[in-house]
Amino acid sequence: MKGKRFSWMGSMAFAAVLVVAFIAGPLCGSASAEVYRMKIQSAFPRGDISMELLKDMAKWADEQSDGQIKIRVFAEPEIVPAEQLFEATQKGTLDMLHTVAAMWGGIVPVSEVEFGLPYAYNIPGDLPIDKTSAKVREFFLETGFSDLLREEYGKHGLYWLDMHSYGRIFTLATKPVKDCEDLQGMKFRVEGSWATYYDMLGARGTFIPGTEAYMGLKLGTIDASQWDVSAITALKWHEVAPYWLIGGQNDVVPGQILVNQDTWNSLPDNLKQVMRDVAEQYYHELLNIHLEEMEKVAELVDKGEVKKSRLSDACEKKHQEAAYKLWDTIAERDEAAAEAIEMIKEWRKTLE
Repeated sequence: MKGKRFSWMGSMAFAAVLVVAFIAGPLCGSASAEVYRMKIQSAFPRGDISMELLKDMAKWADEQSDGQIKIRVFAEPEIVPAEQLFEATQKGTLDMLHTVAAMWGGIVPVSEVEFGLPYAYNIPGDLPIDKTSAKVREFFLETGFSDLLREEYGKHGLYWLDMHSYGRIFTLATKPVKDCEDLQGMKFRVEGSWATYYDMLGARGTFIPGTEAYMGLKLGTIDASQWDVSAITALKWHEVAPYWLIGGQNDVVPGQILVNQDTWNSLPDNLKQVMRDVAEQYYHELLNIHLEEMEKVAELVDKGEVKKSRLSDACEKKHQEAAYKLWDTIAERDEAAAEAIEMIKEWRKTLE
């Protein structure tokens, strides 16, 4: 009887241990899973479509990592001014930055090519932005171009995560431009090598932060400014610069997300894959929004609130000639930039 009693009590104790282990096991497992907390800042202000969508990307990363990746999202200039994003991400003040590569042309010369030299991403045919963007994404990911970018940014302690597309370039002006004579002396707010491009055409390229463009256009500090569709649908630049310049532009404006290399290296492989996945998801969702925004622009054109101003054929030809001269100039500055431009030339043959 005594032996049976001890046997029964031992069985009960063993069962209790199993129950505790079953309950505690998942809790211990979740407690031991490391949480990676990151900060990303965009070069663009609140209200910009691409900046606002970063909040969704942070949510996707949280969900797909089972809570292991927590990303806080900031707009320009909430932690640092846009021009300091590169250094801040290098130093780890930020873990990631979100912008267009043209900002870093003086640091990483190939970034000028990444952003898009004039006419580089000019796609033949009248295609919607999702089709043109898909062609440019294929160029980045399937020709070795993204590998070249990772190598070059890696020299500066940054990891090139992925590209996204802002759709076509929108250049809004305070007056119509049809012939190249109309360009003479105009002040264009643009990024990177596009300033040189407009200098070559008799205008004057300059840069001021996007947050200052509306007032610059209103006060006459600048006569035209370059952005994506958000210039109209979110930032309302057309209220002070209603002329949408058609011609001499690219059909795709690529953006980038760069990650501090130490932050990237700290992630286990499964979380690196989560980051790749959410960056690709961001690419698709941003395009879907831009397609809807393009419909809004069409409505504003119909109402006369946005006025198309198309370049003449002769002026378009001068733009193209200036662009190709600029390609040669950029190629002379840096070996990686020259390699990238050759990649673009070979890729463009597939578009013909």
